[in-house]
Amino acid sequence: MADLIERITVSPDLCNGKPTIRNKRITVQTILEHLAGGDDRETILHQFPSLENADIDACVNF
Repeated sequence: MADLIERITVSPDLCNGKPTIRNKRITVQTILEHLAGGDDRETILHQFPSLENADIDACVNF
């Protein structure tokens, strides 16, 4: 689980300090909203091609 949490980064200079995925401008909140809205992993990975499956796991565990 530590590997997954290391994928989440927080920087005051990026996305107003919200938790993001690997210093990208994709917030944990965005991914969780997609999941809550019914999007499956394949859809999310298609919409955000720079993400990996483990990034989604990290968001859920965060």
